[in-house]
Amino acid sequence: MGHTDNLKKGEKGAWISIFAYVILSVSKLIIAYIGSSTALRADGLNNTTDVIASIAVLIGLKISRKPPDEDHHYGHYRAETIASLFAAFIMMTVGIQVIIDTFSKLFTSETTQPDMLTAWTALGAAVIMFMVYRYNLSLSKKVESSSLYAAAQDNRSDAFVSVGAFVGIIGAQLGLFWLDPLAGLVVGIIICKTAWDIFKDSTHTLTDGFDEKQIMKIKSSIAEVSEVKEVVDIKGRVHGNQSFIDITILVDPQLNVKESHAITEKIETLLDQEHNIPYAHIHIEPHQ
Repeated sequence: MGHTDNLKKGEKGAWISIFAYVILSVSKLIIAYIGSSTALRADGLNNTTDVIASIAVLIGLKISRKPPDEDHHYGHYRAETIASLFAAFIMMTVGIQVIIDTFSKLFTSETTQPDMLTAWTALGAAVIMFMVYRYNLSLSKKVESSSLYAAAQDNRSDAFVSVGAFVGIIGAQLGLFWLDPLAGLVVGIIICKTAWDIFKDSTHTLTDGFDEKQIMKIKSSIAEVSEVKEVVDIKGRVHGNQSFIDITILVDPQLNVKESHAITEKIETLLDQEHNIPYAHIHIEPHQ
């Protein structure tokens, strides 16, 4: 129940992100239109992708809470990883569109000076998003949610995007008219970079990738158990907010079934306490 409860708590972070992004995206797009700022418009479009991403995270977290059934024996934990992957595609699409739009404006003769209201809107949005980032980062670590952690990183990049838009608008105020669309171009690149990072992490998880350094740490911990003669093999994979580990160890061939089982329980407790891994499949073989 612990992991399910954590996933439920993680939904709170997704709701906060959705609320913040809806308010900011609408505000930015309206003020960008009134104040003629390409950078703020790009920032607002960035936030519309974040609304979709946050909704995807929320849906993923909800599906992940479903218990195992007839055709999902390991539960539905990977749903949040699939949600992150979906969000990455949406973000990449919008990011490319922003780059195309702002790139064309850089090479036109249009020289529009944005209103100062657009600058203060961007700066205020940066402060709000940094606060949301801090909250979601803390919550993602507490509930051990990979998708909420990805959302927190997105929150932080959004704060920097808004700072960049602010700088671009101020530059345009000082007569550097090209700085506003340039800031919009940078925003588009940041959107694509964030989307690529989320895509890379999601595909790594979905293809059963696992941190090699963590595998070595787990192997070293198990090797220190006195009854374990040798750690023959160890594999890991991630399901949503938890890790599944498969281990093969060699023990004294004279041990009976009860004694061998006691070793597996000892290792399971070790993995849970030291590495926060509650699920492990331990295969025991006789040491020659």
